[in-house]
Amino acid sequence: MAAPSGEITWDDFLRVELRAGTIVKVEPFPEARRPAYKLWIDFGPALGVRKSSAQITELYRAEALVGRQVIAVVNFPRKQIGPFMSEVLVTGFPDAAGHIVLAQPERPVPNGARLA
Repeated sequence: MAAPSGEITWDDFLRVELRAGTIVKVEPFPEARRPAYKLWIDFGPALGVRKSSAQITELYRAEALVGRQVIAVVNFPRKQIGPFMSEVLVTGFPDAAGHIVLAQPERPVPNGARLA
């Protein structure tokens, strides 16, 4: 496991907007270089529905993802991934095999809630 990359300030942390959202739509992403899904995530009235690409096909079936809350960075610049524009970065941790396990709230929180 890698050591922390260095200390940051509280202001640095506050610049990263980690927010909870609920996955409302999932589609396969066959054009991706590595197996991935296209996700549409509802972040509540202030942010609305945002799109993301996620390489989580090893551990998650598309139909099981709809309705699941996740934690995503919502203030990164948009990124073109093949023909798809990703607007947020869904977060997760690699398991022992390197497959991504989604980061999610321990219990339901309002969509758009910011990690504090």
